[in-house]
Amino acid sequence: MGLLLMGIIMLASWLVGWQLKNKFEKYSKVHLRNGMSGAEIATKMLHDHGIYDVKVISTPGRLTDHYNPMDKTVNLSEAVYNQRNAAAAAVAAHEVGHAVQHATAYSWLTMRSKLVPVVNIASNLVQWVLIGGIVLIQLYNNTTVLLIGVVLFALTTVFSIVTLPVEYDASNRALKWLETKNMVTREELSGAKDSLKWAARTYVVAALASIGTLLYYVMILIGARSSND
Repeated sequence: MGLLLMGIIMLASWLVGWQLKNKFEKYSKVHLRNGMSGAEIATKMLHDHGIYDVKVISTPGRLTDHYNPMDKTVNLSEAVYNQRNAAAAAVAAHEVGHAVQHATAYSWLTMRSKLVPVVNIASNLVQWVLIGGIVLIQLYNNTTVLLIGVVLFALTTVFSIVTLPVEYDASNRALKWLETKNMVTREELSGAKDSLKWAARTYVVAALASIGTLLYYVMILIGARSSND
């Protein structure tokens, strides 16, 4: 049952990722009538929100866009930074949405930021602890290490769940600004909405995958403890 669930989630993850890639390719062909690049869109949105201490920079790679609260930079992939289309506008505005969250101390972003150090440690350890826990169950019927692994994995699962409102809120801020400031036409806005909708779904699938994996290890733990009773 657990393996079947994991298989379904992996398939869903692949389908969403494939659809996201197709959507971005599609809306990369919808050129903005205002002629602005992703970098220019990001800079204007920052300034319209009274934010002048955040830099917009180009970062190598594809779909590597992110906001770094540590050095206050909106990092846009080379394509998004330079291109002038609906997909680039959507991504650039979304990342600035995170900068606006940071500037306004958005509660979910604050919570996620506090979890980052703990989750980084948990992520580095959890795989080996889970493997060790399963080995110890097989050899000595000892469930303590697996229990520790489950707790560590639960922390990463909480992080993936907390990420959901952060991502959806950033997209909502982006789309609201694009529309109210008349930065895009109706067709361009439709493309931006569709792009961000599929981008958000990747986080939903990631959260479901994390929950499914957590339940899988919980079932192993419960089964091992039941056999010891």
